Amino acid sequence: MIEERGIEMNSIFHRTSIRKYTKQKVEQEKIIEILKAAMAAPSAGNQQPWEYYVVQSEEKLQRLSATSPYARCTAKAPLAFVACFRKNCQMPEYAQIDVSASIENMLLMIDKLGLGVVWLGIAPLQERMDAVRTVLNIPDELEAFAIIPCGYPAEEKQQQDRFEEIRVHYVDE
Repeated sequence: MIEERGIEMNSIFHRTSIRKYTKQKVEQEKIIEILKAAMAAPSAGNQQPWEYYVVQSEEKLQRLSATSPYARCTAKAPLAFVACFRKNCQMPEYAQIDVSASIENMLLMIDKLGLGVVWLGIAPLQERMDAVRTVLNIPDELEAFAIIPCGYPAEEKQQQDRFEEIRVHYVDE
């Protein structure tokens, strides 16, 4: 239940991309809460196409850090979630949108738990998706979508105010 987990709207306005982490391990209870939040996301036709790999192996984190020029911070994270989607789901054209909603839930829970995180997209670049597949031996029925390094933050950032009224269009008639 949302109240039990203490999710507040403040996480929306507090969450930032954190790429530096302490060496402290993330507790298993927090990992489960993060995954529960991720899997509570809406999905097209309730297809829930997501699957997650929880990577804590230093060797695998190092290898994942080489799968994209933007993934270097993964090598120093105590863990990374790798978000995947099932190719043979009910509405595959919406699978990546569904996984994106799932990841956003995850990011908000991670912030609420006092952890740091960054969303590293690898899809739709097939060479990066295949590189992650190789590192984790992901089966053919899944596609790797994103790497999400996570840990206790070793840096502090303020979220930017991104609201731009000029991007809002009211349709009254």
